[in-house]
Amino acid sequence: MSEAPAAPQAVSAEGISLLLKPPRPRAGWRLLPARVGAMCAVELQKLRHDRTELYTRAVQPALWLLIFGQTFTRIKAIPTDGIPYIDYLAPGIIAQSAMFIAIFYGIQIIWERDAGILNKLLVTPTPRSALITGKAFAAGVKSLVQAVVVILIAAVLGVALTWNPLKLLGVAAIVVLGSAFFSCLSMTIAGIVLSRDRLMGIGQAITMPLFFGSNALYPLAVMPGWLQTVSKVNPLSYQVDALRGLLLGTPAHLALDFGVLFVAAALGIAAASSLLGRLAR
Repeated sequence: MSEAPAAPQAVSAEGISLLLKPPRPRAGWRLLPARVGAMCAVELQKLRHDRTELYTRAVQPALWLLIFGQTFTRIKAIPTDGIPYIDYLAPGIIAQSAMFIAIFYGIQIIWERDAGILNKLLVTPTPRSALITGKAFAAGVKSLVQAVVVILIAAVLGVALTWNPLKLLGVAAIVVLGSAFFSCLSMTIAGIVLSRDRLMGIGQAITMPLFFGSNALYPLAVMPGWLQTVSKVNPLSYQVDALRGLLLGTPAHLALDFGVLFVAAALGIAAASSLLGRLAR
């Protein structure tokens, strides 16, 4: 004779409530760290499996330091308050290389739209601001790896950089914040132009003016008045100022620099988030 079927287990009051009412999705602030972490992990995996981009992008900073930096150190054409010009230049090249990586980050989000990935991300409960923040700080991680390469090249060339761990953490924070802003600027432009070709053209058109319109190559004192005004509203100038203060110990306005970059990154995230839906149509 077969055994009698087992009696069903009693359902708890909590289980009944879940059957009657589905659980509420996690709030956006809880999803933000997970999304940022996931995006950063993706970027690190890309670098792990394909280091070609890392090597090729190290060529240009090395040329700037080897040729431009050492040549202008010899001729002493730019006043740097007694600092060798190659030392003065190194923080500017770190900021430049990070910006060049981040400013074309919008191409990736257009590719994700064309591949159908972006639409899949937008139907998840993840807030759009979390998606953009994750991508922005992923760009920061990628730029941080590039910054480490430039710092090592500068050290080999004899640039007198600090190795204080706290200051290096500050350098990492500055690089990530600056890259977050420029990647959000790129994604904002992507949301306006909706085309990879147009974004490439605009990106190429604004990178050099941003670079030469900052204090990366020369101090504010030697600039004409109109260029000084441009430099004062250029976030890259605040990034370079903070990097020089942390790496070389030169006078800097660290609180102002961090504040400007934080506000710029926050505004960039808000702008890119507002245009993300237009990009996905």
